[in-house]
Amino acid sequence: MIPVILSGGTGSRLWPLSRRAYPKQFLPLLNEQSMFQQTLARLPETEVEAPVIVANEDHRFLVQEQLSAIGKAPQSILLEPFGRNTAPAVALAAIEVARQDPRAIMLVLPADHAIDQTEPFHKAIAEGMKVARDGNLVLFGITPDRPETGYGYVAAGHPELEPNEPRPVRRFIEKPDAATARALLEEGGYYWNSGMFMFRADVYLAELKKHSRDIYDTAMLAARSLEQDMGFKRIPAEIFAHCPEDSIDYAVMEKTTRATLVPLDAGWNDVGAWSSIWDISNKDERRNAVYSDACLRETSGCLVHAPDKLVAMVGVEDLVVVDTKDALMVARRDCVQDVKHVVNELKSQARTETEVHREVFRPWGSYDSIDNGNRFQVKRITVKPGEKLSLQKHHHRAEHWIIVRGTAEVTRDEETFLLSENESTFIPIGSVHRLFNPGKIPLELIEVQSGAYLGEDDIERLDDQYGRTPQETESGYGEVEEEAIPVMMTRA
Repeated sequence: MIPVILSGGTGSRLWPLSRRAYPKQFLPLLNEQSMFQQTLARLPETEVEAPVIVANEDHRFLVQEQLSAIGKAPQSILLEPFGRNTAPAVALAAIEVARQDPRAIMLVLPADHAIDQTEPFHKAIAEGMKVARDGNLVLFGITPDRPETGYGYVAAGHPELEPNEPRPVRRFIEKPDAATARALLEEGGYYWNSGMFMFRADVYLAELKKHSRDIYDTAMLAARSLEQDMGFKRIPAEIFAHCPEDSIDYAVMEKTTRATLVPLDAGWNDVGAWSSIWDISNKDERRNAVYSDACLRETSGCLVHAPDKLVAMVGVEDLVVVDTKDALMVARRDCVQDVKHVVNELKSQARTETEVHREVFRPWGSYDSIDNGNRFQVKRITVKPGEKLSLQKHHHRAEHWIIVRGTAEVTRDEETFLLSENESTFIPIGSVHRLFNPGKIPLELIEVQSGAYLGEDDIERLDDQYGRTPQETESGYGEVEEEAIPVMMTRA
């Protein structure tokens, strides 16, 4: 079995913590591991091969670093230039898998789900493998425990079967209103659509070809032009742009006659909004979930996520309070689905708070913009041991570097020199420069920028060990014929 991890989402309903450049799946929302890492960590230990990861190209270094942190080596990391929903993403993963073995079983998992109980999850996977081997397309259906209106429902046949036995899918139901959801729960035989699937690579590709030919053809064409770039495989934007945008559900599962549901009752949650975080969090005696230093009086049913400051709340109930270094969000707990509308409004105003955090992570470390004003900006920069920034120059700003901790190797035009704690240097406008940490501890420094323009796009890269571009900102079933599986191209 080959896990296929889909990690291309942006998680706008978990703003301001989740942002385009650092979305929810890479955040340690529930414990010290991110949801992306937890998705991999909960996989069975046997009969599982290295995963195929499908991610947005802007998140490639996040994926690489988080895999390394938990000791997971991927089979492939496919980079999407932009999202086209799940059907094309899984198609490209299936082509990648089918190059090695067309009959290999794929377990497709979104990277942003929470599952409390590992054992029943593993049992459901084992049940799914039995029917997937025979050419069925498996959907894992969540046993509902409430009339939820935020999920789609799946009607399954043969309710007389044992609770965990696979059963045929009868129909799909869009997210219902409250009355319909209650009626479905009372009738029985309905499950939440988890968005987790299992099938053979050749079966998925053949069903996609049959029911969504445009997606199939575009994916095949894109797969023939994949570019190897360091440890990644880039999907060509000029081809992918023509791919229809559709989910697995609409493109395949609702049309195929091979859809089979495997029930799953394992404490699943798709962590789609702050109310989901409250649902699965530990709470105090007044049902408050607190992820910060907080003083609460006569307060109940609230979620507080503010790790950088003290929060005091008096006489309120059912609120969500989320604070980051550059944004504060307060909402009623039953209205948090509408946070996405706030994000859309901020995007229309070109506000950077929807794109990046104040602290921005790079493959070499991070920088935190701690102060700014007219013609100046102050950053706290951390460079990991052995890492270096690109060789670069700026056309509109000068920089002053003050070393706070560690040792820096500085390249400035034709000279290279070392700086230790409490020492500083000046980088004039137009000077070619680079910063390198030759030590074994993180290098920390304060950078003061001054000039007419201080944007992150004022970087001309001359050399970069991470492969970034000069302008890239710091953001009875037949077999699929073997000759139909494209061969990957290598970047010259």
